[in-house]
Amino acid sequence: MEYTDRMTQTPVDVPEKLFSRLTEEFSEAQLVELTAAIAWENYRARFDHAFGIDTEGFSEANYCALPLRPAKEQAAKA
Repeated sequence: MEYTDRMTQTPVDVPEKLFSRLTEEFSEAQLVELTAAIAWENYRARFDHAFGIDTEGFSEANYCALPLRPAKEQAAKA
């Protein structure tokens, strides 16, 4: 999740230490696939947001939404 969070930030900031930890758990091919999936979802979300595209409700109640971060934590990331 930390890798996803780091890739979703603007600008992207993936520290070498984090990437090194990932290489201990995943093969090179797995990292390429994981990174591509995260990048694609970021692209889709930004594309949809730009056009005001919202969900159709197909997965309503079929997922676990993450809780909102406290305002103090959000401000620190901005």
